[in-house]
Amino acid sequence: MKRLSARVMLAMCLAVAAGFNAQAQTKPKVTTLGPNFPKATLFVGNSFFYYNNGMPGRLSLMERAIDTDKMAYRNTMVTIGGSGLDWHDMDNLLRPGGLGAYSFDDDNNVVFNKPGKQYDTVVMMDCSQCPIHPQLKDAFTTFAKKDSEIVRAHGMRPVLFMSWAYLDKPEMTDGLAEAYTIAGNANDALVIPAGLAFARVRKLQPELNLYAPDRRHPSPAGTYLAACVTLAALTGRSPVGNSYTMGIDPETVQLLQTAAWDTVQEYYGR
Repeated sequence: MKRLSARVMLAMCLAVAAGFNAQAQTKPKVTTLGPNFPKATLFVGNSFFYYNNGMPGRLSLMERAIDTDKMAYRNTMVTIGGSGLDWHDMDNLLRPGGLGAYSFDDDNNVVFNKPGKQYDTVVMMDCSQCPIHPQLKDAFTTFAKKDSEIVRAHGMRPVLFMSWAYLDKPEMTDGLAEAYTIAGNANDALVIPAGLAFARVRKLQPELNLYAPDRRHPSPAGTYLAACVTLAALTGRSPVGNSYTMGIDPETVQLLQTAAWDTVQEYYGR
């Protein structure tokens, strides 16, 4: 593990002293996917996933950076801009012989995957406001349950992705964290605490921009942070020191990797 820079160390010490950490009031029941950690994952969601050429693709590069069996990792995203879970036909997405039937290796050769179950897990994210919106939160609860049951019926494990607060509405963090944690517990699903990691970094380094100009979607740093959190949650391995940096400067990478790992450890109570 690399030593933290003086600036990163100072930021973390100040933040800890201030007692900043946002958290869900409810504690998650599912805290790991081990010992059989997934290597093929389908991400179902919206533009929060597909910004910056896709967070799942960035995750693949991080996974391959820490494992010699690079082609064992495969991440696919199915996204609709602005969508909630109720916009996606989960049963159709998981039909045999459909998504994931083939992929490409590093030399652009087609690799036909074994028929049958193409993914180990399905990571699901609702629209950015849906879990806490008065008119949409019931649909979130309904479809988190429905889709989790469909995922399990196809022999895969459901995972929920906790999205982040808007730049100008930080109060969204606690509500989203609570809604996703309750839904995760109700459906025996792991929750990826990306929203809590965003809140942590905003306290650690307020001048670091995690957002696109619309104050909702992720900047490249925001996408990289989400990938770091997802790596830690899905694989149980720390992103700290990962050689894939998405072209971000080393000091920022160090901050984002460490914040992601600390968030995951804290949320899962380790």
